[in-house]
Amino acid sequence: MKQKRENIRNVAIIAHEDHGKTTLVDELLKQSGVFRENQEIAERVMDSNDIERERGITILSKNTAVMYKNTKINIIDTPGHADFGGEVERVLKMVNGVILVVDAFEGAMPQTKFVLRKALELKLPVIVCINKIDRPEARPDEVVDEVLELFLELDADDAQLDCPFVFASAKAGTASMDAEEQGTDMEPLFETILDYIPAPEGDPDAGTQVLISTIDYNEYVGRIGVGKVDNGTIRVNQDVVICNHHEADKQIKVKVSKLYEFDGLNKVEVKEASIGAIVAISGISDIHIGDTLCSPDNVVPIPFQKISEPTIAMQFMVNDSPLAGQEGKFVTSRHLRDRLFRELNTDVSLRVEETDAADCFKVSGRGELHLSVLIENMRREGFEFAVSKAEVLYHHDENGKLLEPMELAYIDVPNEYSGAVIEKLGQRKGELRNMGSISGGTYTRLEFSIPSRGLIGYRGEFMTDTKGNGILNTVFDGYGPYKGDIQYRKLGSLIAFEAGEAITYGLYNAQERGTLFIGPGEKVYSGMVVGQTGRSEDIEINVCKKKQLTNTRSSSADEALRLTPPKVLSLEQALDFIETDELLEVTPTSLRIRKKILDPTMRKRAAMKK
Repeated sequence: MKQKRENIRNVAIIAHEDHGKTTLVDELLKQSGVFRENQEIAERVMDSNDIERERGITILSKNTAVMYKNTKINIIDTPGHADFGGEVERVLKMVNGVILVVDAFEGAMPQTKFVLRKALELKLPVIVCINKIDRPEARPDEVVDEVLELFLELDADDAQLDCPFVFASAKAGTASMDAEEQGTDMEPLFETILDYIPAPEGDPDAGTQVLISTIDYNEYVGRIGVGKVDNGTIRVNQDVVICNHHEADKQIKVKVSKLYEFDGLNKVEVKEASIGAIVAISGISDIHIGDTLCSPDNVVPIPFQKISEPTIAMQFMVNDSPLAGQEGKFVTSRHLRDRLFRELNTDVSLRVEETDAADCFKVSGRGELHLSVLIENMRREGFEFAVSKAEVLYHHDENGKLLEPMELAYIDVPNEYSGAVIEKLGQRKGELRNMGSISGGTYTRLEFSIPSRGLIGYRGEFMTDTKGNGILNTVFDGYGPYKGDIQYRKLGSLIAFEAGEAITYGLYNAQERGTLFIGPGEKVYSGMVVGQTGRSEDIEINVCKKKQLTNTRSSSADEALRLTPPKVLSLEQALDFIETDELLEVTPTSLRIRKKILDPTMRKRAAMKK
């Protein structure tokens, strides 16, 4: 018989990126007494990964638990960026309700819509937390209306529409039920969670059923499955069967060796856990997301939605440039293969496929950021490899027509830059759907439907066109008919045609041709891209050229040559910049752009064949 477990609440925090989810979780942890009074606490304590801390975004969903009035509240902090939407989709199966965090100034944004739709489809109750109400330009009343309109647009039922609104400042650690009041602590939010989020229910006497929603990976204990106990009890040393809703014939007998529950930021070992508990299970090597652990006498998998398919792919290959193997620790195809397939242990939105070439792998993900985070992690671990330009993954409909992934782009720009943005996106096959005024008429909000291809390499241009004042958000919008060819880059590359070390004299002559990416003293090789030209075709130059010294020329005359500082590209900028006939060479210390075919004669022959 089904029972409710009143001393537990399971809740996920969902929002658009940068609306304050992780800061809110920090405050809930602090105010529930998780930390000692004298404990030094890092800001955004849930963002444990280096890249998360540097970029200020959440990439992996995290579990934590706090105690409030003898009730254990399991909280899951989820990513807000569209590329990591796969993380959000799964964890919602673990919870009985969600807290939707919305910025009191920005209001409902595209990713707010995406994560809210997922929650409403699962019939989860929603608490709306209007955050950052202490911002000087906050407009909480208008944002409440925007959120309710979003609920109506997404066909919320009456119970979901009747949701509570909490007004908070996560930074100040306060919440209240009234937009006009500041509040003194987070108690109103805690109370709303207890009142409004239903307690988990299940049958404690039935056979065990635990749905695995997240996979953690640890080098010492291997895969760790995290999921909620839906029915029965799970115990250490219990024999269970792994089954899967999407794989009817999958049945693997295993033993539970270690069981943990969450307490604050730590995992605490327990002997058993019953309905409603969120547990971590280690010691089962072939456990995957979407698997259900069941008692051997009652093998019934829990339904689990398929993870959204990837939309973008890159080739990862062994670095074969003349400078290969000098800076990386892991350089062989075996290292690269093992590392990419290991990533599949934790990232379900990623696909890795072998290609005809033994040293090349096709890696598909949800977007450029998704793949660039993987590249950045790998180079920090000491890997050296090369990647190609991102390409979108096409589909065909039943009539054989070509379909391509489409995105909805929401853009907020100062009024004077809106014309430049509309023109650029028009060239990239974007269709303007909506245009309105925000922030008292000083900003324009544009809504475009645009192919995913059209956004590859656009963010850098967008920042230049808007002098850094624009905000660009995108969300995947399904597949649509192919929109035709897009010309990505109008300017060619400056290519070195001699191997050696870049010399001031050679660079001085080269900088008249365009923008340089390298400075004096850097190693170059034939076929390496050293800059961008001001014209549409590629230009080959010699940056290793020395001045011929004679009696009438002194060597010190070189000092008079003034070089413009080179434009040093970040990983994202380099991925945006490369063309389809170029590769990005990634090592722990360098990023080099090069032509796929290094030999200039062979390159010209290949171009003529096209």
